[in-house]
Amino acid sequence: MAAPIVEIRKLTSAFDLPDRRLVIHKDLDLTVQPGEVLSIVGGSGSGKTVLLRQILGLERPAAGEVRIMGQSLQTLSRHGASGRIGMLFQHGALFSAFNVLENVAFPLRELKTLPQRLIEEAALVKLQMVGLKAADAEKMPSELSGGMIKRAALARALIMDPPLLLLDEPTAGLDPDSSDGFVNLLRSLHRDLALTVIMVTHDLDTLFELSTRIAVLADQRVIVTGRPKEVIAFQHPFVEDFFLGERGQRAMELLREYPFAI
Repeated sequence: MAAPIVEIRKLTSAFDLPDRRLVIHKDLDLTVQPGEVLSIVGGSGSGKTVLLRQILGLERPAAGEVRIMGQSLQTLSRHGASGRIGMLFQHGALFSAFNVLENVAFPLRELKTLPQRLIEEAALVKLQMVGLKAADAEKMPSELSGGMIKRAALARALIMDPPLLLLDEPTAGLDPDSSDGFVNLLRSLHRDLALTVIMVTHDLDTLFELSTRIAVLADQRVIVTGRPKEVIAFQHPFVEDFFLGERGQRAMELLREYPFAI
């Protein structure tokens, strides 16, 4: 078996509040293998986005270790980490003062090692890759639809060809047609670029359509990981409510349409 892309061992996440110390994760373990789409689910306050930010290196755990492709995240330089990991934030996080092309090109410009023409050509290629047109490059974020914002932000996340892509609620705020189109795009990019993907989502349709494995956050740790049917069979109140409650019944039908998820 190939070496893991991500290894998290004995991770503790805690924040000091005025009146107490809030522990989000305690002794959390998680391993992500090359090429998989691992989806993280959990209740409000379970620390899903906190975990993504720690994998990205934006926050440091109180204890434990995060290793990316065999290297401790703490030892990587800022540019070293960013070249390995792409991040799609929940609302896109585009710079409002930059047009689309400038947003996508921003990580390459920050390297200060490439000529301007090459940077712009690379950004245009990534825009085309995510289904945007050359004419969209000059638009400002305020001129974009929700789906276009997601695609522009995805192009920026991929501009440095990272092997690992993090997605925070990738279909949140999209109408059903835009959501379906974005899921299809993510599926094809995962295949064509040989990406490893870690995704946080509460949307069961997206979860079942894309995930090869699911990790459930509860009780300050990962309580179970596995293929969807394995996770659904795990006995825990959150699992039962999330997957087997009223809102989960329709999405469960997707297991019949996507046999890879079984």
